[in-house]
Amino acid sequence: MTLHLRELSDDERTDVQRIARSHTLGAGLVRRAQIIVHAMGGLKAERIATRMDLCGNTVRYWLNRFNARGLDGLKEDVRTGRPPTYSAEQRSAVIAAALTRPSELGLPFAAWTLDRLVSYLSEQGIAMRRSRISEIFIREGLKWRQDETGFGVRVDPDFAPKRGPSSSSTRRHRPAA
Repeated sequence: MTLHLRELSDDERTDVQRIARSHTLGAGLVRRAQIIVHAMGGLKAERIATRMDLCGNTVRYWLNRFNARGLDGLKEDVRTGRPPTYSAEQRSAVIAAALTRPSELGLPFAAWTLDRLVSYLSEQGIAMRRSRISEIFIREGLKWRQDETGFGVRVDPDFAPKRGPSSSSTRRHRPAA
């Protein structure tokens, strides 16, 4: 039995072709749209699979999903999996710690790094990996900034005099008298 692509509206055709050509959308979504574009061109599932170096069953699966759901059928379903292992209180503690200056917590550094945050949380009884902390930040819409740079506040107040001038064009730091 041959699997046929259902009739598409003009809007669906336009959207599928736009997605298939996209360089900014996810690679998986683009690839699935390309399957539909090939099917719109009259190719059968086995020929599409050969051309795209996919399994025939994969092509048939996405064609069936598209026929049933339209453009929404090209999106990945939310995957079920292990439920969150951290309570709301633990996630709140992570966010609260990250938004608090380390010096306010009596810590000897001026800025958080993920490693410092992991260590601090571990001391507070919250054993959490860096990747989980990052996931919590992403879920909460927070963006982790990179480690301290030369523009950040230094922990050592005598850093500039110890370092010396960085170049002849840089003004010398003069200690207050």
